Amino acid sequence: MGAMPESPSADVRMLAPAQVAEVLGVSVDEVIALVHERRLRGARVGSPARWRVEEKSVTDYLDDQAEEARRIALWHQSQEASFPELWGTGFVRNPD
Repeated sequence: MGAMPESPSADVRMLAPAQVAEVLGVSVDEVIALVHERRLRGARVGSPARWRVEEKSVTDYLDDQAEEARRIALWHQSQEASFPELWGTGFVRNPD
C-alpha cells in the first residue's frame, strides 16, 4: 500500500500569540483582537484550548499594512494623484 497523501493543511505553521505580538510589536491582547476582527487567521486548538495564529496570515497582514502605507504616502505626495496611481490599474502618470 502507498503512503497516504498529506493534507493541504500539513504545511500550515501556527504561531503562539506571544510570537505574533513580538513580530508585530504589539501586545498579545492586540493580536487576539486582530484575530477577532479577522485581520489575522487563528483558532483555539488543543486541550486546554489555546490561541494559535497562522504564520502566513501574519505575513499577509504585514504586506497589507505596507501597501496601505505606500498608498497613503502616494496620496500625500501629490494632491492630484489619479486613482490608477493609487489603486494600481489603468494609466499611471508617475510610476514608482
